[in-house]
Amino acid sequence: MFDILLACIIGVLCGVVTGLIPGIHVNTVGAFVFSASPFLLYSYSPEVLAVFLLSMSISHALMEFIPSMFLGVPEEGTVLSVMPGHHLLLQGRGKEAIRLVSLGGFGAMITTILLLPLFMVGLPPLYGFLKPYIWIILSVVVVYMLIRLSRDWTALIWSSILFLFSGIMGWTALNSPLSSSVSLLCLFSGLFGVSTLLFSLSQKSILPPQNRHHHLEIDGDIIRGIFAGGIAGSILGFLPGMGPAQGSLLAQELSGSSDTGSEREGFLVAMSGVNVSDALFSLIAIYLIGNPRSGIAVYVNQLLQGLDFNHLLIMIFSSVTAVSISLVLCIKLGDWFSNSIEKINYEKLSGVVIIFMSFLVVLFGVMEHANLLFVLVTYVTSIALGLLPHYLDINKSNLMGVLIVPAIVVYIGMG
Repeated sequence: MFDILLACIIGVLCGVVTGLIPGIHVNTVGAFVFSASPFLLYSYSPEVLAVFLLSMSISHALMEFIPSMFLGVPEEGTVLSVMPGHHLLLQGRGKEAIRLVSLGGFGAMITTILLLPLFMVGLPPLYGFLKPYIWIILSVVVVYMLIRLSRDWTALIWSSILFLFSGIMGWTALNSPLSSSVSLLCLFSGLFGVSTLLFSLSQKSILPPQNRHHHLEIDGDIIRGIFAGGIAGSILGFLPGMGPAQGSLLAQELSGSSDTGSEREGFLVAMSGVNVSDALFSLIAIYLIGNPRSGIAVYVNQLLQGLDFNHLLIMIFSSVTAVSISLVLCIKLGDWFSNSIEKINYEKLSGVVIIFMSFLVVLFGVMEHANLLFVLVTYVTSIALGLLPHYLDINKSNLMGVLIVPAIVVYIGMG
């Protein structure tokens, strides 16, 4: 048991590194560990390596919110957190935001584990029934999302146009010769990261002093966000074609929250919950339906040669341990960021982050031997499209068409 616990702690620490450094994805480290597994298995059991990978993915899922909120640097699972997190930061509530994220991840993990018996009974038959209708489910979610997030007919028209445009761009980029990692880096950096920072610079945003005495009240909205995050994370960890972005939108609807107005707190809680619960449930899907639902889950499945009930118990124990340690580390590191960011010129910091993200886009393009002209065109177009919601005063969540449209096309059978 000691080796399992040690693997869990080391995995959490590695997840801290991958989560805090933009551009390093947890699947990259997972691929490296899996590639080295023939040598590692001489010294460690498959269960130890599996626990390391799971703990790393859980820690990463929480930690990646820190650069997302404080620096505006998103990944797939955190893109929608940029706006509400940024807003709380500009109100001096950075410490509160990081506690909302930490609480959401921890609470959703516990929710997922408590609901596991119900999922084990109901989801396997449901999976077989729903699989042919995924595209219909996604389409209904899209229509509902567009209507709910639009305040009037003009906003609905613009939202629909931006949703379709982002979808076309997503389909084009993901079906281009570019690798999916470079494509997603270009798309998310432009649509949600750099565009938000550029608009912030144009508005002469000044980062106010952060409130050192955070005020966090656990009300009904936050509790709903915790449950919504756990349930949505489980659903997207189970159904094909559902990624963190779609799961976040589902959590938004389940919790009744929004990334604007007074509902931002519940939205951040739900967002974090989706990421963390998905890390566990994508593994549980191996046990329930024999189908790994993430890169890390694929590696674990290969290492363990399938997941039996004993493996499942080990993974649940490791998940609770990992999310508990990650909760403390996320709060401590988030507080450090909150205290340090006050001493930095925000305009200069934003400029440095924009340059750094642009450098990463070019660097990854060169490393992948991609067509740099196509990479830059995709990146600049993403930035331009990402700026439009700010000036049209519509919800930026509509840009998630970048992933939802390609998923719908694939499940219709056209892709």
